Amino acid sequence: MNWNNIFSEKRVGLKSSTTSVRTEYQRDFDRLIFSSSFRRLQNKTQVFPLPGSTFVHNRLTHSLEVASVGRSLGKIVGEELCKKTEMTDEAKEFYKYELQNVIASACLAHDIGNPAFGHSGEKAISKYFTDNDQLKNFFTLPEWNDLISFEGNANALRVLTHTFKGKAPGGLGLTVTTLAALMKYPCESVATDKKFKHRKKYGFFQAEKETVKEITDNVNMINDSDNPLIFKRHPFVYLTEAADDICYRILDMEDAVRLNIIEEKKAVDYFMTLLESIKRPEDNIEKIKSTLKSIADKNERITYLRAKCINALTMESADTFLKNSDLIISGSYNNTLVDSIEENNSILKRIAEISFEEIYNHDTVLEIEIAGYNVISELLSLFVPAVLNDKPDNRDKKLMRLIPGQFAASKGTSYEKVLSILDYVTGMTDLFATELYRKIFGIDIPRHR
Repeated sequence: MNWNNIFSEKRVGLKSSTTSVRTEYQRDFDRLIFSSSFRRLQNKTQVFPLPGSTFVHNRLTHSLEVASVGRSLGKIVGEELCKKTEMTDEAKEFYKYELQNVIASACLAHDIGNPAFGHSGEKAISKYFTDNDQLKNFFTLPEWNDLISFEGNANALRVLTHTFKGKAPGGLGLTVTTLAALMKYPCESVATDKKFKHRKKYGFFQAEKETVKEITDNVNMINDSDNPLIFKRHPFVYLTEAADDICYRILDMEDAVRLNIIEEKKAVDYFMTLLESIKRPEDNIEKIKSTLKSIADKNERITYLRAKCINALTMESADTFLKNSDLIISGSYNNTLVDSIEENNSILKRIAEISFEEIYNHDTVLEIEIAGYNVISELLSLFVPAVLNDKPDNRDKKLMRLIPGQFAASKGTSYEKVLSILDYVTGMTDLFATELYRKIFGIDIPRHR
């Protein structure tokens, strides 16, 4: 890899592009914004239950905010790379004007494969297959490993690139550059290894291996292994990842204050200490303190400090990327940008600990996670055996008729059939999954629509 050959306008599933006043990377952003899979994120849990009388983030608002931070990171890093690196004229044009669009698009899409009910939805899918070990004989070992360690990151790539029945080829037809900037874990499920950041989880299912090869070939990602298939991370993915890390570290605390889970004074103290510890030259701490005193509304005080903290961490992440750019482009950087900052910042580490102790283990969060386990697991307990049954009974046939035709669940190998069921279930919003669960288990009797 070098900075001149790691981007391409080629689109997955499309042989040529059409002429447009928008650039190819701007079109990626627009395709995502207008996609139904992105819109459905508005009713998928981020951390806290939805809906409520107090506004908290859902997957859609989180993704929009991550995209905003990602755009800033792309702009800062792109302009600086132009100054410090030998580049072709085409590359300079890309880094100066287009990297920000690539990172913003990848950030928009980073949660698009997550099922309903937050991360508990992912765990519920994995647990269903782990608990039903008798199904193992239907699959190869790599296929089974995909299912017992279901991963939203891999599902995102599938949502964006899979050709669903009756739909356009190549999913949303995004550029390989945007997709590469999305793949935090460019390896298959049997290759996961927590010693390496790029293998902490996995980034694609067996069904998408050929698509991944198409992406990696066109942006010259470094091949780490063919069997199992592993690649070094694409440099742009560090910026996508950092934008997400910054947002959930800071914004979850803001939501917790609004819900009275964390005391406002406690959050203010943490945010102010974080700003003082980072000591960005553009941040006048005394002026920030003075402004804070002039704001009476507690939510506005947190909003003000949240903005300052996000800006400081964004600038720090950009600096960290640029300082390590040689390691990053060579595939040798075994860290994340925010983790690298945290290693020398005890207060950022403490904020992460407080989030785990007091936010992610709060009763309301645990309740929605448990509900998610039950809803997702019970839906799978009906649909998976039905699709794998060679001699379906009357109930199985009726269940299969509930599945929209685009998923073509009755076609292909056992693995392809089950993935089609997962396409259907993971695409559900919290509300739709709950309503379907209540109807097909007889809790609510369906009425004529």
